Amino acid sequence: MSNKSILQRANAAVSQGDNEGFLSNCHDDLIWNFVGDQILRGKEAVREYMRENYKSPPKFSVTHMIEEGDFVTAIGSIMIKVDEGFENLHTYCDVWRFQDGKMIELMAFVNKSKE
Repeated sequence: MSNKSILQRANAAVSQGDNEGFLSNCHDDLIWNFVGDQILRGKEAVREYMRENYKSPPKFSVTHMIEEGDFVTAIGSIMIKVDEGFENLHTYCDVWRFQDGKMIELMAFVNKSKE
């Protein structure tokens, strides 16, 4: 399976509220770097982040996905429900690094949309 296909499968899982399905595609030593904000180290830290921030499944719209070697870059937007009836739209460019068929590192460049 290509790295791009793995990322698509993982994103489909989290879009359905299946965070564990997403995490099954991740390496135990996963690093999520929200550039300029915070760095999460390890699958448990990411699990906790998802539990706190994905109270409802996020809605992804991927406009471009580019695979080269061990890297997949995804460009798009994500809608995250923050409170009852209130959602935040973010645009992003995610650069994922893969190791042994698992996602091991994310560099996420995220901006809150003004729309």
